[in-house]
Amino acid sequence: MRSDVPELSSELVNAVDSMPAFPESAQRILRLTRDASCAPKDLVEVIDRDPVVTVKVLRVVNSAYYSLPRKISSISHAVVFLGFNTVKNLSLSIAAVGMLPTNPLAGFDGKGYLLHSLTAAGIARQLAMKIPGADPHDFFIAGLLHDFGKVVIAQGMPIEFKKALEFSVWHEVSLHCALRDVVGIDHSAVGALLLEKWQFPVDLVEAVRYQHQVELKDSDLIAGVYTANQICRHLGVDFGGPSKREDLPANVAHRMGGNLDQIIAQMGDLKPLLEEARRFIRI
Repeated sequence: MRSDVPELSSELVNAVDSMPAFPESAQRILRLTRDASCAPKDLVEVIDRDPVVTVKVLRVVNSAYYSLPRKISSISHAVVFLGFNTVKNLSLSIAAVGMLPTNPLAGFDGKGYLLHSLTAAGIARQLAMKIPGADPHDFFIAGLLHDFGKVVIAQGMPIEFKKALEFSVWHEVSLHCALRDVVGIDHSAVGALLLEKWQFPVDLVEAVRYQHQVELKDSDLIAGVYTANQICRHLGVDFGGPSKREDLPANVAHRMGGNLDQIIAQMGDLKPLLEEARRFIRI
Protein backbone atom coordinates (compact mmCIF):
# COMPACT_ATOMS: atom_id res chain seq x y z
CA MET A 1 0.00 0.00 0.00
CA ARG A 2 1.30 3.48 -0.88
CA SER A 3 2.36 5.63 2.07
CA ASP A 4 -0.07 8.42 1.08
CA VAL A 5 -3.06 6.06 0.74
CA PRO A 6 -4.83 4.97 3.96
CA GLU A 7 -5.25 1.25 4.51
CA LEU A 8 -8.69 -0.05 3.60
CA SER A 9 -10.82 -2.08 5.99
CA SER A 10 -11.62 -5.66 4.99
CA GLU A 11 -15.18 -4.54 4.16
CA LEU A 12 -13.93 -1.94 1.69
CA VAL A 13 -11.35 -4.31 0.19
CA ASN A 14 -14.20 -6.76 -0.42
CA ALA A 15 -16.37 -3.96 -1.81
CA VAL A 16 -13.69 -2.94 -4.32
CA ASP A 17 -13.03 -6.58 -5.26
CA SER A 18 -16.74 -7.33 -5.70
CA MET A 19 -17.49 -4.35 -7.95
CA PRO A 20 -18.13 -5.61 -11.46
CA ALA A 21 -15.68 -4.69 -14.15
CA PHE A 22 -16.41 -1.50 -16.04
CA PRO A 23 -18.34 -2.92 -19.01
CA GLU A 24 -16.04 -4.27 -21.71
CA SER A 25 -17.65 -2.04 -24.31
CA ALA A 26 -16.91 1.02 -22.16
CA GLN A 27 -13.31 -0.09 -21.63
CA ARG A 28 -12.88 -0.52 -25.38
CA ILE A 29 -14.36 2.94 -26.00
CA LEU A 30 -11.84 4.39 -23.55
CA ARG A 31 -8.95 2.62 -25.28
CA LEU A 32 -10.16 3.64 -28.73
CA THR A 33 -10.57 7.30 -27.90
CA ARG A 34 -7.03 7.53 -26.53
CA ASP A 35 -5.81 6.39 -29.95
CA ALA A 36 -5.21 9.34 -32.27
CA SER A 37 -6.02 7.16 -35.26
CA CYS A 38 -9.45 6.17 -33.92
CA ALA A 39 -12.18 6.71 -36.51
CA PRO A 40 -15.95 7.09 -35.95
CA LYS A 41 -16.57 3.68 -37.55
CA ASP A 42 -14.39 2.07 -34.85
CA LEU A 43 -16.62 3.55 -32.15
CA VAL A 44 -19.76 2.42 -33.98
CA GLU A 45 -18.45 -1.15 -34.16
CA VAL A 46 -17.76 -1.28 -30.42
CA ILE A 47 -21.18 0.09 -29.41
CA ASP A 48 -23.00 -2.13 -31.90
CA ARG A 49 -21.54 -5.20 -30.17
CA ASP A 50 -23.23 -4.22 -26.87
CA PRO A 51 -27.02 -4.40 -27.36
CA VAL A 52 -27.77 -2.84 -23.94
CA VAL A 53 -25.63 0.25 -24.59
CA THR A 54 -26.96 0.47 -28.15
CA VAL A 55 -30.59 0.53 -27.01
CA LYS A 56 -29.92 3.10 -24.30
CA VAL A 57 -27.89 5.40 -26.56
CA LEU A 58 -30.64 5.33 -29.18
CA ARG A 59 -33.26 6.03 -26.51
CA VAL A 60 -31.36 9.13 -25.41
CA VAL A 61 -30.67 10.24 -28.98
CA ASN A 62 -34.35 9.93 -29.91
CA SER A 63 -35.54 11.79 -26.82
CA ALA A 64 -37.18 15.19 -27.03
CA TYR A 65 -33.98 16.76 -25.74
CA TYR A 66 -32.18 16.46 -29.07
CA SER A 67 -35.27 17.21 -31.19
CA LEU A 68 -33.80 15.50 -34.25
CA PRO A 69 -35.82 15.83 -37.48
CA ARG A 70 -36.33 12.07 -37.76
CA LYS A 71 -35.95 8.94 -35.67
CA ILE A 72 -32.41 7.57 -35.48
CA SER A 73 -32.30 3.78 -35.81
CA SER A 74 -28.57 3.05 -35.75
CA ILE A 75 -25.44 4.12 -33.89
CA SER A 76 -23.77 5.13 -37.16
CA HIS A 77 -26.63 7.58 -37.85
CA ALA A 78 -26.38 8.86 -34.27
CA VAL A 79 -22.70 9.66 -34.84
CA VAL A 80 -23.57 11.51 -38.05
CA PHE A 81 -26.28 13.64 -36.41
CA LEU A 82 -24.74 14.25 -32.96
CA GLY A 83 -21.03 13.82 -33.56
CA PHE A 84 -18.37 11.39 -32.44
CA ASN A 85 -17.66 12.99 -29.06
CA THR A 86 -21.31 13.29 -28.01
CA VAL A 87 -22.05 9.62 -28.70
CA LYS A 88 -18.80 8.54 -27.05
CA ASN A 89 -19.57 10.45 -23.84
CA LEU A 90 -23.18 9.26 -23.87
CA SER A 91 -22.00 5.65 -24.01
CA LEU A 92 -19.59 6.08 -21.11
CA SER A 93 -22.18 7.96 -19.04
CA ILE A 94 -24.70 5.15 -19.59
CA ALA A 95 -22.14 2.56 -18.47
CA ALA A 96 -21.44 4.50 -15.25
CA VAL A 97 -25.14 5.04 -14.54
CA GLY A 98 -25.77 1.31 -14.78
CA MET A 99 -23.49 0.63 -11.81
CA LEU A 100 -25.19 2.76 -9.15
CA PRO A 101 -26.08 1.11 -5.81
CA THR A 102 -29.58 -0.19 -5.20
CA ASN A 103 -29.17 -1.00 -1.48
CA PRO A 104 -31.73 1.15 0.39
CA LEU A 105 -29.76 0.86 3.64
CA ALA A 106 -27.17 3.33 2.37
CA GLY A 107 -29.66 6.18 1.84
CA PHE A 108 -27.87 6.77 -1.48
CA ASP A 109 -29.49 9.51 -3.56
CA GLY A 110 -28.93 8.15 -7.05
CA LYS A 111 -30.41 11.14 -8.86
CA GLY A 112 -28.41 13.59 -6.75
CA TYR A 113 -25.23 11.63 -7.42
CA LEU A 114 -25.90 11.56 -11.16
CA LEU A 115 -26.73 15.25 -11.34
CA HIS A 116 -23.48 16.15 -9.59
CA SER A 117 -21.33 13.71 -11.59
CA LEU A 118 -22.76 14.62 -15.00
CA THR A 119 -22.56 18.34 -14.23
CA ALA A 120 -18.96 18.00 -13.03
CA ALA A 121 -18.14 16.05 -16.19
CA GLY A 122 -19.62 18.72 -18.45
CA ILE A 123 -17.88 21.53 -16.58
CA ALA A 124 -14.55 19.70 -16.61
CA ARG A 125 -14.86 19.19 -20.36
CA GLN A 126 -15.35 22.94 -20.83
CA LEU A 127 -12.45 23.74 -18.51
CA ALA A 128 -10.15 21.55 -20.59
CA MET A 129 -10.67 23.88 -23.53
CA LYS A 130 -8.93 26.63 -21.51
CA ILE A 131 -5.76 24.56 -21.05
CA PRO A 132 -3.31 24.15 -23.95
CA GLY A 133 -2.85 20.47 -24.80
CA ALA A 134 -5.58 19.22 -22.44
CA ASP A 135 -7.89 16.44 -23.65
CA PRO A 136 -11.58 17.36 -23.06
CA HIS A 137 -12.45 13.66 -23.20
CA ASP A 138 -10.13 12.80 -20.30
CA PHE A 139 -11.52 15.74 -18.30
CA PHE A 140 -15.07 14.56 -18.97
CA ILE A 141 -14.30 11.02 -17.77
CA ALA A 142 -12.45 12.27 -14.68
CA GLY A 143 -15.42 14.48 -13.80
CA LEU A 144 -17.88 11.65 -14.44
CA LEU A 145 -16.06 9.14 -12.22
CA HIS A 146 -14.46 11.37 -9.58
CA ASP A 147 -17.03 10.41 -6.92
CA PHE A 148 -17.37 6.73 -7.81
CA GLY A 149 -15.69 5.76 -4.55
CA LYS A 150 -18.92 6.85 -2.83
CA VAL A 151 -20.73 4.23 -4.88
CA VAL A 152 -18.28 1.56 -3.66
CA ILE A 153 -18.64 2.57 0.00
CA ALA A 154 -22.43 2.71 -0.26
CA GLN A 155 -22.43 -0.80 -1.79
CA GLY A 156 -19.94 -2.38 0.60
CA MET A 157 -20.67 -0.52 3.86
CA PRO A 158 -24.24 0.81 3.52
CA ILE A 159 -24.83 1.39 7.24
CA GLU A 160 -21.57 3.31 7.64
CA PHE A 161 -22.26 5.31 4.48
CA LYS A 162 -25.65 6.36 5.82
CA LYS A 163 -24.03 7.35 9.14
CA ALA A 164 -21.54 9.48 7.21
CA LEU A 165 -24.39 11.19 5.36
CA GLU A 166 -26.07 11.98 8.68
CA PHE A 167 -22.76 13.14 10.20
CA SER A 168 -22.29 15.43 7.19
CA VAL A 169 -25.67 17.08 7.77
CA TRP A 170 -25.45 17.31 11.55
CA HIS A 171 -21.93 18.75 11.60
CA GLU A 172 -22.30 20.78 8.41
CA VAL A 173 -19.22 19.29 6.77
CA SER A 174 -18.74 17.89 3.29
CA LEU A 175 -19.34 14.19 2.78
CA HIS A 176 -15.70 13.36 2.05
CA CYS A 177 -14.75 14.75 5.49
CA ALA A 178 -17.60 12.83 7.12
CA LEU A 179 -16.46 9.60 5.45
CA ARG A 180 -12.97 10.08 6.87
CA ASP A 181 -14.43 10.39 10.36
CA VAL A 182 -16.97 7.56 10.12
CA VAL A 183 -15.31 5.06 7.77
CA GLY A 184 -11.67 6.05 8.26
CA ILE A 185 -11.11 6.80 4.58
CA ASP A 186 -12.83 8.97 2.00
CA HIS A 187 -14.13 8.15 -1.45
CA SER A 188 -11.09 9.52 -3.25
CA ALA A 189 -8.74 6.70 -2.23
CA VAL A 190 -11.43 4.05 -2.72
CA GLY A 191 -12.38 5.36 -6.15
CA ALA A 192 -8.74 5.51 -7.25
CA LEU A 193 -8.20 1.88 -6.23
CA LEU A 194 -11.25 0.87 -8.23
CA LEU A 195 -10.03 2.73 -11.31
CA GLU A 196 -6.68 0.96 -10.92
CA LYS A 197 -8.56 -2.35 -10.84
CA TRP A 198 -10.35 -1.30 -14.02
CA GLN A 199 -6.93 -0.44 -15.55
CA PHE A 200 -7.68 3.21 -16.20
CA PRO A 201 -4.74 5.44 -17.16
CA VAL A 202 -2.55 6.70 -14.31
CA ASP A 203 -3.45 10.37 -14.85
CA LEU A 204 -7.17 9.60 -14.45
CA VAL A 205 -6.50 7.51 -11.33
CA GLU A 206 -4.49 10.37 -9.81
CA ALA A 207 -7.19 12.91 -10.65
CA VAL A 208 -9.59 10.89 -8.50
CA ARG A 209 -7.08 10.11 -5.74
CA TYR A 210 -5.90 13.70 -5.21
CA GLN A 211 -9.11 15.62 -5.92
CA HIS A 212 -9.24 16.81 -2.29
CA GLN A 213 -5.45 16.87 -1.75
CA VAL A 214 -4.25 19.09 -4.56
CA GLU A 215 -1.29 20.14 -2.43
CA LEU A 216 0.14 16.61 -2.76
CA LYS A 217 -0.05 16.26 -6.53
CA ASP A 218 -0.16 18.90 -9.26
CA SER A 219 -1.52 18.24 -12.75
CA ASP A 220 -3.94 19.83 -15.20
CA LEU A 221 -6.43 16.98 -14.75
CA ILE A 222 -6.38 17.18 -10.95
CA ALA A 223 -6.82 20.97 -11.16
CA GLY A 224 -9.73 20.49 -13.56
CA VAL A 225 -11.57 18.05 -11.31
CA TYR A 226 -11.02 20.25 -8.26
CA THR A 227 -12.28 23.33 -10.09
CA ALA A 228 -15.30 21.50 -11.55
CA ASN A 229 -16.23 20.39 -8.03
CA GLN A 230 -16.08 23.95 -6.73
CA ILE A 231 -18.21 25.23 -9.61
CA CYS A 232 -20.76 22.48 -8.85
CA ARG A 233 -20.89 23.80 -5.29
CA HIS A 234 -21.40 27.30 -6.65
CA LEU A 235 -24.34 25.96 -8.68
CA GLY A 236 -25.77 24.10 -5.68
CA VAL A 237 -25.31 20.61 -7.16
CA ASP A 238 -22.81 19.08 -4.76
CA PHE A 239 -23.53 15.53 -3.59
CA GLY A 240 -24.03 14.53 0.03
CA GLY A 241 -24.53 16.99 2.84
CA PRO A 242 -23.84 20.73 2.99
CA SER A 243 -20.68 22.11 1.50
CA LYS A 244 -19.34 25.55 0.74
CA ARG A 245 -17.36 26.49 -2.33
CA GLU A 246 -13.71 27.24 -1.70
CA ASP A 247 -11.42 29.44 -3.73
CA LEU A 248 -8.73 27.72 -5.73
CA PRO A 249 -5.35 26.93 -4.16
CA ALA A 250 -2.47 28.77 -5.82
CA ASN A 251 -1.26 25.81 -7.91
CA VAL A 252 -4.79 25.14 -9.21
CA ALA A 253 -5.47 28.81 -9.95
CA HIS A 254 -2.18 28.98 -11.86
CA ARG A 255 -3.14 26.03 -14.07
CA MET A 256 -6.70 27.26 -14.58
CA GLY A 257 -5.66 30.84 -15.31
CA GLY A 258 -7.50 32.69 -12.56
CA ASN A 259 -9.42 32.48 -9.29
CA LEU A 260 -12.78 30.75 -9.01
CA ASP A 261 -14.92 33.85 -9.62
CA GLN A 262 -12.89 34.75 -12.69
CA ILE A 263 -13.23 31.25 -14.14
CA ILE A 264 -16.98 31.13 -13.48
CA ALA A 265 -17.36 34.52 -15.20
CA GLN A 266 -15.34 33.31 -18.19
CA MET A 267 -17.52 30.21 -18.58
CA GLY A 268 -20.67 32.25 -19.10
CA ASP A 269 -24.16 30.81 -18.65
CA LEU A 270 -23.92 27.32 -17.14
CA LYS A 271 -27.67 26.74 -16.98
CA PRO A 272 -27.79 24.84 -20.31
CA LEU A 273 -25.12 22.46 -19.06
CA LEU A 274 -27.05 21.85 -15.85
CA GLU A 275 -30.27 21.30 -17.77
CA GLU A 276 -28.50 18.83 -20.06
CA ALA A 277 -27.55 16.76 -17.00
CA ARG A 278 -31.09 16.91 -15.62
CA ARG A 279 -32.57 15.77 -18.93
CA PHE A 280 -30.15 12.88 -19.17
CA ILE A 281 -31.25 11.70 -15.72
CA ARG A 282 -34.94 11.93 -16.65
CA ILE A 283 -34.35 9.84 -19.76
